[in-house]
Amino acid sequence: MDQKSYFCNLLMELKEKQKKILDEAVQLFKEKGYMGSSVRDLATQLNIKAASLYAHIRSKEEILEWICFGIAQDFFVELQEVLNTDIKPSDKLNLFIDKHLSVVLKNPDVTHIYSNEWKHLEERLPEFVELRKKYQQEVEQLISGIYKAENWELKSPSFTTRFILHTLNNSYFWFKRNTGSNVEITDEIRNKILFGLLGNQKR
Repeated sequence: MDQKSYFCNLLMELKEKQKKILDEAVQLFKEKGYMGSSVRDLATQLNIKAASLYAHIRSKEEILEWICFGIAQDFFVELQEVLNTDIKPSDKLNLFIDKHLSVVLKNPDVTHIYSNEWKHLEERLPEFVELRKKYQQEVEQLISGIYKAENWELKSPSFTTRFILHTLNNSYFWFKRNTGSNVEITDEIRNKILFGLLGNQKR
């Protein structure tokens, strides 16, 4: 992973046993879902007693927090780089798509959990909801600014933003199941998004 990756930094901060727990939990949550997985299941995967896990984690929910907040911060880092880049608006839209997809590509299983299981957060759910809302708002401002600069028609900034993020966040499916190269898949996803958004408008 990139050195600036928050999720990578999180892994570096965790103790060796916690890293192993996180790795096993990602696979377990992906296969059985967060709600379908138990601490006992995780302990079995690690070949230890369930009670022993609590020496390393506060709860199963803490692992979900590591996953959701970690990958969310990676998306923010890449978005900030796009915002700080001085290029023409249409190129900035391409760059945003590439940057967001790069996080998904590096973390397909984590993105899967982030996209599907975040609602099961409890203690930090309000905080995470605000984080997601902030990201969506910043992306919406970016998209609106690009459309305005290019004189493209944008009927619903909010819907357009949700459409883009939903498509990008669920692209892990194609990266894991498609036999083509990652570059080809990225290009295909980008082209489909841009065609769907712009239609016959000049790109």
